[in-house]
Amino acid sequence: MSVSPAELSETLRRKDIRDRWFLSAPALILIGVASAGPLLIVVLYSFLAPGSYGDVKWAFSTDGWFNVFFSRDIFDETVSLAEAHFSIFWRSIRVALATTVLCLILGFPTAYFIATRPPHNRSIWLFVITIPFWTNMLIRAFAIQEVIRTEGLVNTLLLKLGIISAPIQMLFTDFAILLGMTYVHLPLMVLPLYASLEKLDFRLVEAAYDLYASRLNVLLKVIVPLVKPGLIAGSILVFIPALSSYVIPRVLGGGKNLMIGNLIELQFGQGRNWPLGAALSVTLVAIVLVALLFYVRNVGKSGGGAHG
Repeated sequence: MSVSPAELSETLRRKDIRDRWFLSAPALILIGVASAGPLLIVVLYSFLAPGSYGDVKWAFSTDGWFNVFFSRDIFDETVSLAEAHFSIFWRSIRVALATTVLCLILGFPTAYFIATRPPHNRSIWLFVITIPFWTNMLIRAFAIQEVIRTEGLVNTLLLKLGIISAPIQMLFTDFAILLGMTYVHLPLMVLPLYASLEKLDFRLVEAAYDLYASRLNVLLKVIVPLVKPGLIAGSILVFIPALSSYVIPRVLGGGKNLMIGNLIELQFGQGRNWPLGAALSVTLVAIVLVALLFYVRNVGKSGGGAHG
């Protein structure tokens, strides 16, 4: 019985797909166990009862999830919204968004500058941008602390210049957290933007100028639409770690301006309420998933528009 070339091609294609899945199976299983396994444990812990000295009691309970959104008065059992949690969630989202915007404002000109340098010089500038990644985040946080503390570099310089008469309290404020997170996450914005700008055909920019477009119109109507994937990728890469940041708020915020990461650590540590900490962790993952879905939808639309 003869086999047509189309059937033979389809059979070979299916065999190739099976072989690829078979060869990828060990890595996929390892990734699945390493990523999904811990998350499933956290989800399980969120539905258990808290132990007396930490850990959990193996009894089903929804108190962890209840306490994420509500609080119960210890005297009359009155139920009210967990305003402290909502305040911390809002502060975390607000600071993460502000960090993303600042990184975008600083990162776009930086990436544009690097992308417009001669090709043999770009690697040097990229090397300079990636230098902070060589240092542990905790060390970078302490470096920022030394710069903005009361007796730090900034206050000392302003006092010597006579600009201020008394040191400015910058440490242990939202400003300090925002400054630290912008400094730490800025390279995560610059690199995706540079990758998009490097592929940009600058003849389109020259054509826009030839058609008497202003600098602002060239930026908003030519450059930004063409580098939109880099803008979205950089924003997501900054927003997600900024939202769940723990070290920067702990060191530069002094533990007074809690963010989601600090609240979760508090429940697993001093609070000894592991189910609540697990429920807060899953809530944080849900927020991150929403941000990722936003990214996927926007990249899909921009990709579809490009092909059209």
